[in-house]
Amino acid sequence: MLTGNLLWVLIGAILLGVAAGLNGTFAFLQKQSLVGDAAAHAALPGIAIAYLVFQQKDLPILMLGAAITSALAVYMIQWIVGNSKLKADAAIGFVLSVFFGIGIVLLTIVNQSSAGNQSGLNDFIFGKAATMAKSDLVWLSSSALLIILMCLLFFKEWKLMIFDPVFAKGIGLPVERLRVLLTALTVLTIVTGIQAVGVILMAAMLIIPAAAARFWSNHLGIILVTSAFFGALSGALGTIISSFRTGLSTGPIIVLCAASLFLISYFFAPTRGFISKSLKKKAFKQRNVVKEAANHE
Repeated sequence: MLTGNLLWVLIGAILLGVAAGLNGTFAFLQKQSLVGDAAAHAALPGIAIAYLVFQQKDLPILMLGAAITSALAVYMIQWIVGNSKLKADAAIGFVLSVFFGIGIVLLTIVNQSSAGNQSGLNDFIFGKAATMAKSDLVWLSSSALLIILMCLLFFKEWKLMIFDPVFAKGIGLPVERLRVLLTALTVLTIVTGIQAVGVILMAAMLIIPAAAARFWSNHLGIILVTSAFFGALSGALGTIISSFRTGLSTGPIIVLCAASLFLISYFFAPTRGFISKSLKKKAFKQRNVVKEAANHE
């Protein structure tokens, strides 16, 4: 039997999973998943700075701080790649490490302050959805619904931008603005989910459902629906499992559920799964053996 608060957490986790699954698919196909990882880690210093400035754990204020530093991290990655010889992976690793290091230092300062040890900011590292108030969950759900709506509204535009940017420019689509909008939506998705899943693991919710869904189809629409379903299922299972034991963080359990769905997809997907490919390869070799034997006869 679901209690009132657990039901709210469950609804919030499901909506977050759907939002992360949809937005993560576009980021995954655009090869921007690791940028999301850097943005997630970069949210931590923004949360700590917002608390130090306002001295209160007001979720909208903390999320605004997280959004600012996450967006700054993404901009820095783009600037480094565009103005140096560093590759994207090196720039992402550098920015991720620096921002997260700053966040840990600031979090230490917060915890050493007079009321800091009661702030609960440590929950943002690994996530703890069970500690969220009803008002926080309303905010999370509203933000997740906005992300879902934006993904549906810009489905055709982002599809063209990802798979045929030349054609998209040719028909007059503002490709660069669409990329900026997708990046901003990725930052919003991360900011929305970090209290439930945590800054370290939030990137996994963008990557894993989309990567798992990719095994099931080549059609973008089916991939989006499957990714959203995997995200929702991970959120629901993770919330329910973590409720069985007091003190068990919801975020890691959600990610482990998503990882389990990925493994199932990797091995058992009907056309692109490991077992299916192995059987096809074995059948192909057998046909070649039969053909060679027939030719020798």
